[in-house]
Amino acid sequence: MSATSSRKKSVKSRTDWEFLKSSSDEGIDFSDIPRLTPEFWRNAKLRMPQNKDSVTVRIDHDVLLWLKGQGRGYQTRINAILRSYKEHATRA
Repeated sequence: MSATSSRKKSVKSRTDWEFLKSSSDEGIDFSDIPRLTPEFWRNAKLRMPQNKDSVTVRIDHDVLLWLKGQGRGYQTRINAILRSYKEHATRA
């Protein structure tokens, strides 16, 4: 693997950092967020993400274009589609 192919591409942030720096927490509306009670924390469970394997897979061009056309996170969507299929298939 060449040095250039192992580097991650730099992605320009779309976050308006200047706006966030000039804003205060006073204007944040938390009314639709439930309070986290002691009962919530008693029942909370730590769930660590599963490890992911990197694979190469051949996908029809039109399918890949459709997945990418849904917006960012197409690889996550592919994983969700495969997980849904796996869970359905193992119920039978």
